[in-house]
Amino acid sequence: MELINHFIEGLHEHLLPEELEELQKSHGASPEDLEELRRLYPDCPESLLSLLKNIDGTFWRQYGEEKIAVCILGSDVEDGRYPYYLLSTQQMIDSSKEEVDTSYLSEYEEDDVDSRINQDGLYPGTYIHFSDCMNNGGTSSLFIDFNPTDQGVSGQIVCFLHDPDEFKVIADSFDEYVQGLIDGGFVFLEEEE
Repeated sequence: MELINHFIEGLHEHLLPEELEELQKSHGASPEDLEELRRLYPDCPESLLSLLKNIDGTFWRQYGEEKIAVCILGSDVEDGRYPYYLLSTQQMIDSSKEEVDTSYLSEYEEDDVDSRINQDGLYPGTYIHFSDCMNNGGTSSLFIDFNPTDQGVSGQIVCFLHDPDEFKVIADSFDEYVQGLIDGGFVFLEEEE
């Protein structure tokens, strides 16, 4: 897929040499794992599958004798400068089995849950948790949401941000999300000065 090839080329250009060396230890997901993800989530974006065919996760992911931890994704947090890990196919499957409750937020502020997101939460089988932030997911996580409200779009990208807790849509699709990372110049990979 051209979009993912362009994204991976950009990663290679923007990662620090030691991060690129670590990333080069990765490999793509097995056909069986990809088929399981596709079976569980028939609407799984082809672009996510294509990315996983190349890189099966960077979140403390074991590849043979090596364990890697390389942030290769971003979001809108800190003006797009906050980096995220890509979960492996198995990590996505395992972490998407639990309900992600958003209903408690409606007790506090109306706008803590984007109106395009189901106010009751993200239910198992209706989302893919595909990324955790550089703080091991303690601060922020990213989801593909297949059960939006009438105002949303199936496949929209949801960002959860902790403290104060907030759920919001940051892209209408995984393709749009990846294109935004490219168009943003991989700013999430820039070293802090």
